[in-house]
Amino acid sequence: MRHFSPTFFTGDSIGRFTGARTRSLGAMPMITIRDTAAGSDDGLRPAYLAEPVPVTDRTGPWPGVVVMHDAFGLGDDIREQADWLAASGYVALVPDLYNGRSMVRCIKSIGAQLMAQHGDVFRQIEVARSHVAGLPTCTGTVGVIGYCLGGAFALLLAARPGYSAAAVNYGPLPKNLDEVLAGSCPMVASYGARDLSLKGAAKKVQLSLQAHGVPADVQEYPNARHAFINRNAALSPLTVIMRVAGIGHDHESAADAKRRILEFFDAQLRATESITATKGSA
Repeated sequence: MRHFSPTFFTGDSIGRFTGARTRSLGAMPMITIRDTAAGSDDGLRPAYLAEPVPVTDRTGPWPGVVVMHDAFGLGDDIREQADWLAASGYVALVPDLYNGRSMVRCIKSIGAQLMAQHGDVFRQIEVARSHVAGLPTCTGTVGVIGYCLGGAFALLLAARPGYSAAAVNYGPLPKNLDEVLAGSCPMVASYGARDLSLKGAAKKVQLSLQAHGVPADVQEYPNARHAFINRNAALSPLTVIMRVAGIGHDHESAADAKRRILEFFDAQLRATESITATKGSA
């Protein structure tokens, strides 16, 4: 059964199609995670890991965050989102849902699994969550954040075991929204009022979370379009088209959304941080 009617394509990493300047995936400091249930392939899944630098007042371990990329894959912008989380004191792991392949080759399968709300991609995400939770630099407490396609995954994952908080950024909504959010972890969600593809989404999410008594912070930004937190690597011929379609970065809205995300994650994911650190030094 298909539960989504999604629109996945955002401005993030649009340079893959326009020739805009981006850094190739192979140039990134990637890691591999072993998926023992991967079947006939080698079972190694690429991911990007960003860890905090220990400082005097926060030496680690730190909470973990699984970062879900958008439809264009694990590009520079998503990598920078992970770096931002690491600089804020979180162990951020971005699983490459395309496993080094192109969006064109993978989006149909990934989209179908998202709509069905099950499939191998969900196992791959769980392998990533388990990996980050088990790192010596992580407290074991894990949240999830996602953008567009990744935001849709983050919303679904919020109700699955192992997550203590979710940040959903302009992700398409499942048709069974109330059913999905019935078991959700605390959620911070951000949408743009000028996002033509998600009209009314913020209100629907807010009302559903309220009905289920889920701690939440849902905001719709009046000047924001779709993908307003993400940035293009460079100007491209599609910039004007994207703006007309209601897609593009908005500095003020993005800054406030990222402030809210960090405040929410700090409240939900750091509750056991000092306890874990104390046990580690005992």
